Amino acid sequence: MTKRYDALALLSGGLDSILAMRTLMDQGLSVLGLHFVSPFFGKPHLLGVWREQYGIDGVAGDISREYTNMLLDGPPSGFGKWLNPCIDCKVAMLSRAKKLLPEYGASFLVTGEVSGQRPMSQRKDALNRISKKAGVRDVLLRPLCAKGQPITPMEESGLVDRERLHDWYGRGRKPQMAAAQAYGFTEVPTPAGGCVLTEGPSSARFVRLIRIKGRPDPQDFVLAQVGRQVWAGNHWLVTTRRERDNELLDGLIRPADYVFRVKDFPSPTGVGRPLVGDWSPEAVLDAAAWVASYSSKAVRHSEISGDPIQVRVRRGTASEVVSVLPNRETPLGWTEAKPGEVREWKEEHHG
Repeated sequence: MTKRYDALALLSGGLDSILAMRTLMDQGLSVLGLHFVSPFFGKPHLLGVWREQYGIDGVAGDISREYTNMLLDGPPSGFGKWLNPCIDCKVAMLSRAKKLLPEYGASFLVTGEVSGQRPMSQRKDALNRISKKAGVRDVLLRPLCAKGQPITPMEESGLVDRERLHDWYGRGRKPQMAAAQAYGFTEVPTPAGGCVLTEGPSSARFVRLIRIKGRPDPQDFVLAQVGRQVWAGNHWLVTTRRERDNELLDGLIRPADYVFRVKDFPSPTGVGRPLVGDWSPEAVLDAAAWVASYSSKAVRHSEISGDPIQVRVRRGTASEVVSVLPNRETPLGWTEAKPGEVREWKEEHHG
């Protein structure tokens, strides 16, 4: 049977969400953290670490599909500086969390928000809008700033002691750090972040992907975060930078992808994902030459001998070997996406 809890909390893994849970646990309430995961955020592998270090229970929940659809449809409350839909992000997570209340026998929801802490999603008006849009106004408690907020049904009923909640406000971190010290946390987590939609380079890759494919799926967005990313018109090529990228990339390859590996020399793996039809033979050779240019030993051998380098190209179960001269100045002209494309795309599609 599913264990029963008094409350479900949004658990990002940042200090605020952990302190919000511990504040209610101090009142004898049982709280389960919901750690939602999408292509853009989430560290479910740390749930065990958080349990050991901070004494909290947590489970992971995948919201990749609904989150991606929200992003592609255009978040109703708009984007932040880059592609971060912070208000609608919180709405999506609270909406899902509300549906899970009966499963765990829980009666209310918890977040670690602090009024005034973040400019887009934690202004007073934004907090009110989030509660209203998610339909959680009567079941949401924000323990870290509760005394500065209207009293909730949970406090009125006596289930939660309002006097033992907090009235933290603003961007300062002194109350959080003092609380972490009081709990004896030996490792203090940084403010939760980790969302790549708040970063310019990642957002530029996503925008380039959206412009070409229209509606990328969640795994496309995952691939767009691996290694080195270059584009040539409708052609998308990913190459690895480190060994751990090789392992990640191997797990993302699809049967329709072109996989490039230099024969006889150490080299990165290259993956070309068709977004608009199959690649021409010329495009395959062009990509092979570009991938080979990142094998230093292959480049040195070719420069000394004048011989081309052999690159194995696999697609599904089919495989061929092509001969190319390593070159980054190829006819297709591979380039990286630029952060300025994000602003252009937002102006074109969202005003």
